Amino acid sequence: MRLNVGLAQIYPKLGDLRVNLEKHLAYVEQAAQQQVDLLVFPELSLTGYQVQDLVPEVAIRPRGDDPVFAPLLHASKRMDIVFGFVHQDERERYYIADAYLSGGAVVHIHHKLYLPTYGMFDEGRFFDQGESVRAFDTRFGRVGLLICEDFWHVSPPYLLWLDGADILIFNSASPSRGLDAGDRLSGTRWVELVNQAYGSLFTNYIFHCNRVGYEDGKNFWGGSSVVDPNGELLLHGTYFDEKLLTCAVDLNQLHRTRSRLPLLRDERPDLVLRELTRIQGKDSQR
Repeated sequence: MRLNVGLAQIYPKLGDLRVNLEKHLAYVEQAAQQQVDLLVFPELSLTGYQVQDLVPEVAIRPRGDDPVFAPLLHASKRMDIVFGFVHQDERERYYIADAYLSGGAVVHIHHKLYLPTYGMFDEGRFFDQGESVRAFDTRFGRVGLLICEDFWHVSPPYLLWLDGADILIFNSASPSRGLDAGDRLSGTRWVELVNQAYGSLFTNYIFHCNRVGYEDGKNFWGGSSVVDPNGELLLHGTYFDEKLLTCAVDLNQLHRTRSRLPLLRDERPDLVLRELTRIQGKDSQR
């Protein structure tokens, strides 16, 4: 089975839901012309990243009567869509969220688990933490969603792998932080190596979409990528440029790789659970 994935490496306009919605729909149209089956947008693609005090104004509820959400639901009848937004729940809590839409319906919503409050980041001041990480079924197989800081921690992708995900979709608003010794943007090489490591360790496909553009002095570098179950880069997107990137992947590669390298078959979650229980018990006695 072949899947044509599109990565919409966009430059959202901070705080402008109308403009960003129009951009999403324009990319859906462009992706449809390229026969994309699954279109992935970056973290907080509907709002921009540095929303801060604007959070209550740009938050939406993922329902068919929401004027921003409804057009995206309709667009998902043409292809599956993943996009980022601020989710306002029924108790007025706000989350950095991703939605996976397909066939005009919400398949899954993921709330960002890890909210960085170091360096240039202050997410924990404005958002609530997600409390679950679960894989879900799609027409392409079982999938897991993670947002930026979530995949800097090994436990969420590991849990999704054990929960049956064969495709891990990561999106981010990852800013650049100067140059390394090789005149390369600091952090980009590390992100790309992490994505390749997850592909090879979990024998999964990795689809990563990172945004571009500027906000409040931050520069977002793009460089979206697709990694196969052997850890090989199938697609390496350009830096800084707003662009739709596409890549056709062969989902049968999952079977071929796991037949050769049965890491999933030999994994021991019972051992992990037992040792985590022991470690937590030890910590509680200190």
